[in-house]
Amino acid sequence: MSVSDQHYRGLAQLMIRSQLAARGIQDKRVLDAMASVPRHEFMPEAQKSMAYEDMALPIAAGQTISQPYMVAVMTQLLDLHGDEKVLEVGTGSGYQAAVLSMLASEVYTVERIPELAEKAKQDLQRLGYSNVNVVIADGTAGLPDKAPFDRIIVTAAAPSVPEPLIEQLGQAGILVAPVGDRWSQTLVRIVMSVNGPQQTFHTKCVFVPLLGKYGWNYQNPEQ
Repeated sequence: MSVSDQHYRGLAQLMIRSQLAARGIQDKRVLDAMASVPRHEFMPEAQKSMAYEDMALPIAAGQTISQPYMVAVMTQLLDLHGDEKVLEVGTGSGYQAAVLSMLASEVYTVERIPELAEKAKQDLQRLGYSNVNVVIADGTAGLPDKAPFDRIIVTAAAPSVPEPLIEQLGQAGILVAPVGDRWSQTLVRIVMSVNGPQQTFHTKCVFVPLLGKYGWNYQNPEQ
């Protein structure tokens, strides 16, 4: 292991202790996955030194890589056991998909911005996350040809949970998404039951907008 690798591994371990475990993340599988995925490898060179700090950071195309704590919270809410097929809406850097790949059987991640999708695909392949499938599409419509999904995670903010995503959730499936206005949201968790979708509300958050047919307006992101 190089000095650089040792440095980043030490920062990752500090992140786990001080940002995640200390703030209530208890799922050991989530903590182990986030300790092993090299977050700095999914970030622009200029941001690598800040990769394990407690904040969201900018990547390309006006998007962000989520705060580690928020990645952990959302992943823990998915309650993954290892055999699930997961849909992620909003690939971004590919970091969340890499974490999911450590915890699930198969991951489909959808990104509407081609340059982000291609970069994430290259990084995921380079780092050996072979069970992740990157798709360029309107993620608000999901991937009906691959449905149903055991878990769905939406990593951009919508005014409401897109109906196609709920329809693509399998029996006993779980969906986690930030829902609210453009400046403040709450994580919503939907569990599919025999009585239909059951919804609970969790952490306050702020995400970039989910653009698409079933999200915010493509042409005018303010609508």
